[in-house]
Amino acid sequence: MKLYDTLERQLKKTHNFVTDNGELKKWVVLNKAQNFDEELIGLLLDNAELKDKFFVNVKGTLVFNQNLFTQFLEQKNYLNDSYTQYKNKLGLTIDGKYLKQRNEVALVWPFKDCILEGGQSREEDKREEIFFNEILAQDEITQLLEPKILTNAKRISAKGEKPLIQINRNKDGIISDNLVIKGNNLLCLHTLKNQFSGKVKFIYIDPPYNTGGAANTFKYNNTFNHSTWLTFMQNRIAVARQLLDNNGAICIAIDDEEYAHLKVLCDDVLGRENYIGTIVVQSNPRGRTINSHFATCHEYALFYAKKITEVVVNNQTLTEDQEDDFDKSDNNGKYRFLPFRRSGGTSTPVERPNSEFTLYYSKKDKNIIAVGGERIGSGEDEYQPKEILLLDDSGQLKNLEPASFLKKNGKDIIEILPVDVFGKRRVWRWSDRKAILKAAKNGDFNVVINESKYTVQLKDRIKEGRKPKTIWSDSKYDASANGTMLLKKLFDGNKLFSYPKSIYTVKDAIEIFTDSQANDIVLDFFGGSGTTAHAVLELNKEDDGNRQFIITEQLDYIEFVTSRRLQKIIEQDNSGDFVYIELKKYNQTFIEQLEAAKKTETLLQIWEQMKAKSFLNYNVDIKKQEEHIEDFKKLSLKEQKRHLCELLDKNQLYVNLSSLNDQDFNCTEEEKKVTRDFYQIKD
Repeated sequence: MKLYDTLERQLKKTHNFVTDNGELKKWVVLNKAQNFDEELIGLLLDNAELKDKFFVNVKGTLVFNQNLFTQFLEQKNYLNDSYTQYKNKLGLTIDGKYLKQRNEVALVWPFKDCILEGGQSREEDKREEIFFNEILAQDEITQLLEPKILTNAKRISAKGEKPLIQINRNKDGIISDNLVIKGNNLLCLHTLKNQFSGKVKFIYIDPPYNTGGAANTFKYNNTFNHSTWLTFMQNRIAVARQLLDNNGAICIAIDDEEYAHLKVLCDDVLGRENYIGTIVVQSNPRGRTINSHFATCHEYALFYAKKITEVVVNNQTLTEDQEDDFDKSDNNGKYRFLPFRRSGGTSTPVERPNSEFTLYYSKKDKNIIAVGGERIGSGEDEYQPKEILLLDDSGQLKNLEPASFLKKNGKDIIEILPVDVFGKRRVWRWSDRKAILKAAKNGDFNVVINESKYTVQLKDRIKEGRKPKTIWSDSKYDASANGTMLLKKLFDGNKLFSYPKSIYTVKDAIEIFTDSQANDIVLDFFGGSGTTAHAVLELNKEDDGNRQFIITEQLDYIEFVTSRRLQKIIEQDNSGDFVYIELKKYNQTFIEQLEAAKKTETLLQIWEQMKAKSFLNYNVDIKKQEEHIEDFKKLSLKEQKRHLCELLDKNQLYVNLSSLNDQDFNCTEEEKKVTRDFYQIKD
């Protein structure tokens, strides 16, 4: 044991070999050893005892004994927990290496060719990790991402639900039905890719925030290993991008825990050049007071375009408070006055030399009647125009010599330069002299005279909307008032879902990036309680739009919360419908049974069913499983579940489209019909 302790202490000197919890990353150490890593070998050489143990002196040169070191790590008393020891007894190896030795299955971000299948289980407050959370290497993925067979299809409307007769399509052959799909979201995305690649206008997702405790925003457990979470997100964002139209965009809601890492990830997957911006949303005005230091009251929304040159960002509709700012009106509508002189950044002649000139104000006309042309001199010289410009009767510019103009109008004219209250030279908002004179002729300027000071104001006309700001602090974004309470009201006061988004946060995001009359498709593959779909229905009702939604969710509440919520909204409006479908399960059924099991006896019964009916991994030796069944019983219930889950072939979680006519999968005629209809497969 002394040598074990020495090795552990030495390896922990390098943070690359240590987890956030202070445990050794045994898979990293093994991988480094297999690749003769310089850092690892250097650590071993720095300790005399380890150098003597793991190096051979060959003619004065020390040679690393890789096999001895690897074997030492695999001894039952070092670095291996009881579960790993048990797996080693069973001989679960590929190419002569135990599964834990293969870097492809390590939960480490650098292995970008891995897929995190990541199923979710029911919510358990004290669970440390999502139950089924496994990374598969590329050589283990054969059929995992194939399109899946569809089942339990029905159309739900204000009149109730009925079996699906036919999927509706538009004139271009694209599915035009609203869709609610139950199944693993990664596999749902790959299934949708068959019909919706390049067709989705906007994606809104509210993924697990990877933070525990009260900040948990999802019904399923929200705590991932950090690198696992990144892999989980990378897999899904990558395929989601394929679904976007070239003028489409994606919005990802996130909190402080993973914001920085998500930004870097999205720069990599979606392209840094396609970053639109980040909006800070005040979702909890009261602040999360249980936090250690600050009372967090915000979260983020990251926006990326498929192609930044093609995306269109719509103006946001003005709020009532914003409309109230336009407190004046004339024959051309409501307006407010804004200072015509610039202030703040880029407001000096050095930065905007063409915007410093004289405005000539007529006391008799109470209006601006002329502007100064190009200046004579530069730098700090007093401004002198070469010419004075005014409009003739036909609306064209007319040039006058300054001296003659001032001689004729001198007593009536006040010369106004853009100088601030401190006497510092500034510039006007506009440099276009003709536009200024036209605006003056239309009565769009006002000059406030206070003793010897003159302030020029410009009428700012009310518009249909304004460019979205990057801080959303309106009370309507309160997730409690317009998320949790809204949902409780729909379900007669029952709280069926934790921390749903404010519907207004989602509505505003959708409205900014969609056209109400263009049949735009909105996708949410972390469907949750259905806020995104609800927002689409509400927007369509408000602007008579024809947007379409697609949402996916794996957990069972999609049936009694998500779908029921949407049905209630449709019933209230007495219009609209959606199609509910599920991916047809196979091995996923066994995973759900394993998750629900409460004792070893139940797991052993499931194992008997798995032997008879499931698809097991190709390297599973059933005979060895039976030989070591007593060792299996000694594992904790969690380890037993984990082991049985890992025996299942993840390529067969759901039934692949290629197996539609395979008798082993017992597809019903109804399943065959809806599947062929969805994928446009002829009989």
